[in-house]
Amino acid sequence: MILFNCDYSEGAHADILRRMAETNMEQTAGYGEDPYCDQARKLIAGLCGRTDLDIHFLIGGTQTNFTVIAAALRPHQCVLCADTGHINVHESGAVEACGHKVSAIPSPDGKLTARQIEEAWHAHWDDETREHMPQPRMVYISQPTELGTIYSRKELQEISGVCRRRGLYLYMDGARLGYGLCDEDNDLDLPAIASLCDAFYIGGTKVGALFGEALVLRHEALKEDFRYIAKQKGGRLAKGRLLGIQFLELFRDGLYFRLGAHADRLAVMLRDFCRSRGLALPFSSGTNQQFVTMPDSVLEELGRKYGFAYLRREDETHSTVRFCTSWATREEDVRELMADIARLC
Repeated sequence: MILFNCDYSEGAHADILRRMAETNMEQTAGYGEDPYCDQARKLIAGLCGRTDLDIHFLIGGTQTNFTVIAAALRPHQCVLCADTGHINVHESGAVEACGHKVSAIPSPDGKLTARQIEEAWHAHWDDETREHMPQPRMVYISQPTELGTIYSRKELQEISGVCRRRGLYLYMDGARLGYGLCDEDNDLDLPAIASLCDAFYIGGTKVGALFGEALVLRHEALKEDFRYIAKQKGGRLAKGRLLGIQFLELFRDGLYFRLGAHADRLAVMLRDFCRSRGLALPFSSGTNQQFVTMPDSVLEELGRKYGFAYLRREDETHSTVRFCTSWATREEDVRELMADIARLC
């Protein structure tokens, strides 16, 4: 079975595993208070072009998301996100379990717009019964989104502007940020994201690391007591140096970006091939996630050999599925998939 159903099927890049083995018997302080985490923080801050950032290494995306949201919101406040957002559909209600409502906004392409955020803010504050409803205080977005789409610099600037005018924190989920930054149409970089968002994280789990995410906090209010909250929510790793080592390897010579570009190149190759065969792709994506609509009979046959993720039914005989490449995907596997699609279609 060749798997295209997610981007964390494999372990970790060989350079990371080698470095972890080399440092295995070193003794260091725990919970991120070690030299490797310190070096990784400085490296990431430098790549963001700022000196006012707090950087924390957490063990996974879900833990990062609900920890940041719990740290940012008071008990009566909620977070706005697209209805396809990860915190809304793929985290088993983790945010709600921490006591905060996720207020989902319909989005056909997985993205929120500045206008939608403005309207949601007014819907609350213009309602005379607002004290009976959760108060919007944060906006959650993903780069890329769950549908493989990305925000442009202009879109993020507009969203950031609304959030600052209306007193909303802007938080970006970057589980797949490496694939978003390497998208052929992307015009954002880490300095821009760091200046426009109050918090964001750089995903390692899905982009070459064994596990772990690097959370970047810019807003001063979010920095206060964050380590306490991360500990309480189970996001801190006792052997924290394992996270610092991984992010040092990912960023010291551009490995993170090379891995992202590799996955995107193979995904775009599959995308262009499917288009050439007349297959429908409901979302415009240059990232490692490609959604393709195919006859159910073809999908059934492909499913005997390949793993992929089901998205939705389109009609009585067609469904849309996701093919996901990763930092470790082999080009020969993508070409084999394309040959089988050509044969079946």
